[in-house]
Amino acid sequence: MTQADPEARVAGIVSRGVAAVIDLIVVLILMSAIYVGLILVRLVYSPTAFSLPALDAVFSTLITFAVAVLYLTGCWAVSGRTAGTVTMGLRVVGRRSLRVAPLIALLRAVTCVLFPIGLVWVALDHNRRSLQDIIFRTRVIYVRPD
Repeated sequence: MTQADPEARVAGIVSRGVAAVIDLIVVLILMSAIYVGLILVRLVYSPTAFSLPALDAVFSTLITFAVAVLYLTGCWAVSGRTAGTVTMGLRVVGRRSLRVAPLIALLRAVTCVLFPIGLVWVALDHNRRSLQDIIFRTRVIYVRPD
């Protein structure tokens, strides 16, 4: 495991905000794919009595929460990069290494999804840390092209 570069430039509010919006779009696309998949399964199993499935707000919210948390956790634990951070040239790193431990990635993802306003703290903190970064001792840095 490679040491995190202490001199790496920490990302600011604009690049992190744009990355978050891109990740939100990815989650919405995933949710749309799940919905279309559900429609196709219903069509295959009962083509004569087919109707579009009714949307339940509580169920949809729980599924969206689960998809967002799994997406963020998986990306941060494996590579430290989501689609948004790749696009913006960023990476989430742990306090001592380039990898975020799976448990930390999960807890950070849950807090990011439940409390996204914590990102605003980046604009106020002189070290450019979100509330999630402070709690879980992570950083979001710019990745230098090789």
